[in-house]
Amino acid sequence: MSPAATKTARPAFRCTECGWTATKWVGRCAECQAWGSVEETGTAAAPARAAVALAPASPARPVAEVDLAAARARSTGVGELDRVLGGGIVPGAVVLLAGEPGVGKSTLLLDVAATAAASADRPVLYVTGEESAGQVRLRAERIGALHPRLLLAAETDLATVLGHVEATAPALLVVDSVQTIADAAVDGGVGGVSQVRAVAQALIQVAKTRGIPVLLVGHVTKDGGIAGPRVLEHLVDVVCHFEGDRHSRLRMVRAVKNRYGPTDEVGCFDLGETGIVGLADPSGLFLSGARSAAPGTCVTITLEGRRPMPVEIQALVAATTLPAPRRATAGLDGARVAMTLAVLQARLGTRLAGMDVYASTVGGARAVEPAVDLAVALAVSSAAAGRELAAEVVAVGEVGLTGEVRAAVGVQRRLAEAARLGFRHALVPAQGAGDLRPVPGLTVHPVAHLSQALAAGPALAPAAVVTGS
Repeated sequence: MSPAATKTARPAFRCTECGWTATKWVGRCAECQAWGSVEETGTAAAPARAAVALAPASPARPVAEVDLAAARARSTGVGELDRVLGGGIVPGAVVLLAGEPGVGKSTLLLDVAATAAASADRPVLYVTGEESAGQVRLRAERIGALHPRLLLAAETDLATVLGHVEATAPALLVVDSVQTIADAAVDGGVGGVSQVRAVAQALIQVAKTRGIPVLLVGHVTKDGGIAGPRVLEHLVDVVCHFEGDRHSRLRMVRAVKNRYGPTDEVGCFDLGETGIVGLADPSGLFLSGARSAAPGTCVTITLEGRRPMPVEIQALVAATTLPAPRRATAGLDGARVAMTLAVLQARLGTRLAGMDVYASTVGGARAVEPAVDLAVALAVSSAAAGRELAAEVVAVGEVGLTGEVRAAVGVQRRLAEAARLGFRHALVPAQGAGDLRPVPGLTVHPVAHLSQALAAGPALAPAAVVTGS
């Protein structure tokens, strides 16, 4: 026997988080930088053989002659989801919806499946691998998602799932979740890298060959990334993240990858006892019920992607006997709030030493962009002085360390949203204010320095006569 024949095969190692392979063990994956995720999987694969050229089943065509009818998006019946997907879902598209446990992924997709079943001429197949059919039935009854064309299958075997697809020929396939389905022909545990890759490839092939849109639910890791191999995000057509605080009714869906539309749109949903409802106007969750002037409150308009959203900032300044005053924030960037407080104290003489400062948003909204600095400064100054701002004023702008008010992006869209909500005054950065178009019913007040904003805010009477700016 030749020495080459007696040579033992080299072991292979694979990262359980992203699927990266190596010929020797390492403590940290070179692809996803995860520690302790590289495990031995057996011997290294033999070199692949050279591909053989075959005659194509159909010749290549000029791009202008490709039929577009089959690639046009069709509405899911849920307006906020259509907004994120770019107008609807394309036949044959595979959408991956990932989010933390309990955020409402299954509830949303069950509602989408029932809506699609009511409008389609073919059944809709909902495959659940995490819950029993009875549990899904109870949720469907609670949210009003019962429909005779909505078919339910509790399966975890890939071959059986493909058999259901073959038998029902659904107009839409929902798989909850891709990490719970296993392929018996592939080694590895359920939810592992090899299993998730094989299941995803099989479902994508079915979607493309049959023109069936597929919605996949994906798990997330403790770091917030999508569980399974990184190649999963490359294989699917659309990747959406479902976000929301457990203690808030607000849920947001944003696309981080979309082959058929933009990735800067955000869909808003209200998760309640009777299901999940799209919010075309989420201002009711972000603004307090009474729009009356009160010390320590100021409204700003943030941008979630391209969507302007109102956020009310509330601040409380209280004396303390502790040697180190407390600074607490909720829904805001703590570092930016601390910087704004330092500017107020150093540049404008606002007395904050020996005072606890609390700053929060209303309704569980998150406002972490620099354009909320001006609203935070006005709310804190109002609370510290006990002077209320006008109830119908919004403030947009970034505050620099010298106290100047810097320009913000998308000011025109923010002003249009403020006018739609009934606000009458807007404090905006002076830089770029000359390029703004007049907004009917809204008076624009350009400010170059924080001192100008603090002087103008309390002076804006709600009953003032408003003219176009």
